[in-house]
Amino acid sequence: MAERLLYWIPRVFTILAILFMMMFSFDAFEGNEPLGKKIIGLLIHNIPVLILIIILAIAWKRELIGGFLFILAFIAGGIFFKSFSGNAASLIVIGPFFVTGCLFILHYIFYRK
Repeated sequence: MAERLLYWIPRVFTILAILFMMMFSFDAFEGNEPLGKKIIGLLIHNIPVLILIIILAIAWKRELIGGFLFILAFIAGGIFFKSFSGNAASLIVIGPFFVTGCLFILHYIFYRK
């Protein structure tokens, strides 16, 4: 039972965090620009989301590598958003990726096959 929980919690939590990040990209549809520019803006806003989806696909099969990649994504997001030097509110967006990275690594350590 504990193994199944530790298997599914980081995956579901990561999907929810990615959807939360994706929600912020819909502000690209505001304004008076043509639809083509709005769609390009949406795609540009979703580049970090696409990277996180790729990391999730890696973590699904290779938990240790994926866990370290999520922690690296957390650090990169912290540097990009200046979370460690005054913008602590951005940790709400990037913090779940540190937690899921740790959970992927813990599952790998405790239930290695």
